[in-house]
Amino acid sequence: MMRYKISHPSKSLQGVIRLTASKSESNRALIIQAICEEDFGVTNLALAEDTQTLQRILETDIVNPQDEYDVGPAGTTIRFLTAYFSCIPGIRILTGSERMKKRPIGPLVDALRQLGAKIEYTGTEGFPPVRIQGSSLMGNEATLDPSVSSQFVTSLLLIAPLLRHGLTIKFNGNKPVSHPYLTMTLKMMEHFGVYGQYQNDSISVSTQKYSMKESEHTDYEVEGDWSAASYWYAMVALAKEADLTILGLKQESLQGDAVVARLFEFFGVRTEFIEGGIRLTKEKVNAENFAYNFSDCPDIAQTLAVVVSALDIPSLFNGLETLTHKETNRLLALKTELAKAGTEVTVSFDSVLDIKPAGLMKGIKGVVQTYEDHRMAMSFAPLALMDTPVEIENPQVVKKSYPGFWDDLRSVGFVIEEIA
Repeated sequence: MMRYKISHPSKSLQGVIRLTASKSESNRALIIQAICEEDFGVTNLALAEDTQTLQRILETDIVNPQDEYDVGPAGTTIRFLTAYFSCIPGIRILTGSERMKKRPIGPLVDALRQLGAKIEYTGTEGFPPVRIQGSSLMGNEATLDPSVSSQFVTSLLLIAPLLRHGLTIKFNGNKPVSHPYLTMTLKMMEHFGVYGQYQNDSISVSTQKYSMKESEHTDYEVEGDWSAASYWYAMVALAKEADLTILGLKQESLQGDAVVARLFEFFGVRTEFIEGGIRLTKEKVNAENFAYNFSDCPDIAQTLAVVVSALDIPSLFNGLETLTHKETNRLLALKTELAKAGTEVTVSFDSVLDIKPAGLMKGIKGVVQTYEDHRMAMSFAPLALMDTPVEIENPQVVKKSYPGFWDDLRSVGFVIEEIA
């Protein structure tokens, strides 16, 4: 399998990066666009594979409807489409990659069935593929476990305006994971004139219509991706010197991963908000140890795990329950790959990571395996700023969320050698 050997001769970073757009925001905007009776465009749409897949399927279903759609490894896409197609007349089968067929969709299907949806499994119960017979749904009330994935809740919220009796989602006693993603969904719905009521154990949305505000532009512009920005924060933290401008980010962001600006202060990264983006510079590392609950921002946990390991900062991470059923089991993947740098990672039964580095990292031995997970590749890439190059297998996996990642690295002095 092809791999990249990555190094940075000077270990100093200067330059300007136009950040890839937010996949999460893009995918929500595409579903709202498909439901909205008014025409509007979505600008700065993410080039991520997940987003491109969602856009292709939505457009195909209008122009040349198919009996079956393959989402590949796109988890957000299959969840959003399962809810969307439940409301749109027609019969469709949604399937995906072999890994996708092992990722649970049962809680979402159960909730949709409570609202009147007709969905069957064509393989293993509780997992894709699913056969959906779309129709006008009555709606009303559904009970859902929100601790598995916030995307299940978002999938229901996005179609709520179409339900004849509106929607009340009742949580079954568990706290929603990735809470900021639900806030993002509700804020984007509000942008298009649909309002919900979020209480401690439920969310309610009455029957409404998406519409463009008269005061707004005709198009919706997607912000840059703060999850992607986390890798640049990691690079600044590990560089000898750094002065990077990252364009496309806002101080008042809908994205929960914008918390990286605050978290990386512990690791010597200063954020200055400027017109059109941010400026990152390097300062003294302040942390001797680190602990954080990532339940609101699990996608940046891998990035931070690599950084604390490289900087020799013993750390305790919790709130990571959702990472066991992502593209791979990310907790075990981190444990395995960080061990190649001498870091001891203990994974507890309740998904807590206890990270014990072996000293300031000089490099990592062997090839970093990515487990078909885009975030593994991008989280470990900053280790190229250590004393020895880093080798990463299957580097093209980054196309899932940040297709231009390697080109952006080259633009600021990284040397990337392809090894067959």
